[in-house]
Amino acid sequence: MKNGATMPVRVYMEDTDAGGIVYYVNYLKFMERARSEWLRTLGLNQQTLLDAGTQLVVYRLACHYSKPARLDDSLIVSTTVESVGKCRMTFLQQVQRDEELLCAATVEIACLCADKMRPKAWPQALKALG
Repeated sequence: MKNGATMPVRVYMEDTDAGGIVYYVNYLKFMERARSEWLRTLGLNQQTLLDAGTQLVVYRLACHYSKPARLDDSLIVSTTVESVGKCRMTFLQQVQRDEELLCAATVEIACLCADKMRPKAWPQALKALG
């Protein structure tokens, strides 16, 4: 699906704190992986973008944690494109256990020229989403 995708995640010991609860920053790692997998559904990946001189970076992030995930939970990370601008794209991402929302984030990604680290227009495959 072009404007969204889901990805399963299993919680392992390495994802948790001493109490068996997912460490807060690991939700962001799950979301990063889900955005990377979403790119793959478009026939792209981070390395091919870098090879073409394009780098995608997190520009802004707002995250709300509702309930904890725990060791061995089976989670679903959803990624939906909310808006596309000339050089930025906003995603709504959610982490759920069954139908229960655990974490939601709005993630704004900027498209940069990899060597100059300056904003640049989206590659055609991503521009088509706007």
